[in-house]
Amino acid sequence: MTIKVVIGHRLGKGQRVAEGVREAGGEAILIPGVGADMKVGDVMHENEADFGISFCGSGGAGAVTANTNYGYPMEFSLRTVDAGVTAIRNGAKVVGFGFLDQEELGRRLVEEYRKTHPEAGS
Repeated sequence: MTIKVVIGHRLGKGQRVAEGVREAGGEAILIPGVGADMKVGDVMHENEADFGISFCGSGGAGAVTANTNYGYPMEFSLRTVDAGVTAIRNGAKVVGFGFLDQEELGRRLVEEYRKTHPEAGS
């Protein structure tokens, strides 16, 4: 089973983090267009995704919306890869970052999800 990760970036980016997700063996579902961060919860729900990543200046809008609409456990206003890894380890299903579109982020989040959810992605 492949780990599905939804990525929404306020400015319509996210290609680097998506590449990192794929490098780690995950499936990246990259939402196109400006304002994509606000659609993370909806797309996670539609695709039965394992977790989602939201990027915007504040680092929280898409994650908060996903939590409000679907009850997904969240962490937001994250600024580092390590903070994201810790959030996944602690049970977050959606994580909100400032603009941190890095391959390392996608790769390490999928790796951590796989460690904390051994039934996924095996």
